[in-house]
Amino acid sequence: MFQDNSALLKQISLGEDTTLELKTIHYHNNKIVGPHRNSLSDELAAMANTYTGVILLGVDDKTKNICGIPKSQLDHVETWVRDICNDLIEPPLNCFIHKIILYDNTVEKYLIRLDIPRSLFVHQSASGYFYRIGSSKRRMKPDFLARLFQQRSQTRLIRFDEQSVINAELDDLNPKLWKRFKTALSSEDEQAFLTKIKMISPDDQQQHFHPTVTGILMATDSPETFMTNAFIQAVCYRGTERHVAFQLDAQDITGPLDIQIKEACTFVHRNTRVFAIKAPYRIETPQFSMNVIFEAIVNAVAHRDYSIYGAKIRLHVFYDRVEIFSPGTIPNSMTIDSLSERQSTRNELLTSLLARCPMNFNAQGSHRRFLMDKRGDGVPIILSESKALSGKTPIYQIFDHSELKLTIFAAPAPQQPSVSY
Repeated sequence: MFQDNSALLKQISLGEDTTLELKTIHYHNNKIVGPHRNSLSDELAAMANTYTGVILLGVDDKTKNICGIPKSQLDHVETWVRDICNDLIEPPLNCFIHKIILYDNTVEKYLIRLDIPRSLFVHQSASGYFYRIGSSKRRMKPDFLARLFQQRSQTRLIRFDEQSVINAELDDLNPKLWKRFKTALSSEDEQAFLTKIKMISPDDQQQHFHPTVTGILMATDSPETFMTNAFIQAVCYRGTERHVAFQLDAQDITGPLDIQIKEACTFVHRNTRVFAIKAPYRIETPQFSMNVIFEAIVNAVAHRDYSIYGAKIRLHVFYDRVEIFSPGTIPNSMTIDSLSERQSTRNELLTSLLARCPMNFNAQGSHRRFLMDKRGDGVPIILSESKALSGKTPIYQIFDHSELKLTIFAAPAPQQPSVSY
């Protein structure tokens, strides 16, 4: 947007609109006093909530005169803006801050340009929730806000996992990771192929392509670099209590989603026991069915709500149970009671690609060739196999309408049979 200074100057002459906001910087005793921090936070969040745009600091919005910023103050203004984005906006806003030079009648003027991509999240600023219409901002009414949260989550024509991640570039995708999805019939044109499988998509102006959420999650080495919540936090505790003093093992599991699934299963496997007795031959009983653990982790990774900022999958292993916390409630009209009977997918694109990833973990008892299938038998496997092993049915619970918890119970230690003489 406004790729060169000539285009930017023309837009300034036309004045503010949905994609351009102009602000002058005022000082008193070498301190920035205008615009007010709260007011600028509202403008920043409103633009991120609405449309990709630019805010120029150093231009009068009424006269359209380029006032500029003293060169000695540029670093100060940059820090001031960065603090507003981090401290007054929730979740913190990621925008691009540029120091630029424009010429006003051959006079060199220094400005700060803020490029603000339409966000994956809904941002609350100092005065509330705002959106932008034309050259002004408007406070969101409750029904508008509810619809926007839905749009940024799961129920839109363009689903969340298909949305562009504006702060990522095509070079951030690892060819080794996305080429595994190519077939003999795939286009030789890389951009055409990536667009078809929706790993990349154009921005709002249809000018530049960026990776989608799915592209980031499946074809980058470190998805958490672009989506800070895209990892699994795994902890193993001694005994049955969640307490930092009882931690035996801990790992932040990162990487493409198929690797996260493998590493999470491996974490559980290395932190659980296999009981053995002689009766009269050796009989081994695993503490947990690794097929159940595999199905549970795949479901958590594939169906979690990636639009919830700061929320991650939490995997906790205890002596008597495994707990998996997955961000997001059950999609659509499903209920806890209907989980084993119905099928609904929050992330259609993600699940379709996971269904093309070969099995990468030895989940004993599994007959899968790929990480996922379309039959929806994951929950029935979790319920039936776990109960057969432990005698207890796994429990699904929803907390605060924003998190799904699955508890899988461990098999009791078998009793050594008595020997009669």
